[in-house]
Amino acid sequence: MILLTGQWDEGGNLIVKTSDELPDDTPDKVTDKLADTLISENGTEFNGWAASFLVDTHSSAVNEAYATYVEDEGTKIIDNVHGVLVD
Repeated sequence: MILLTGQWDEGGNLIVKTSDELPDDTPDKVTDKLADTLISENGTEFNGWAASFLVDTHSSAVNEAYATYVEDEGTKIIDNVHGVLVD
């Protein structure tokens, strides 16, 4: 499982700031607590974002995030972890 966290910018783009690999059987309450902590470190409660994906690589998680949160909005993901723009 990959946990991504970041924030939304003023243009509606999703900026991925952290990527953490967790065991696939990590309980939701643990991932939720970790996500809340990382959001508070990387954004604000208004623009912070976190999601976990049951995939094996950071790139796969970013692709899932794009398909789930960004693709239909016409905006982009800015992956600051690997320095990649996904649009």
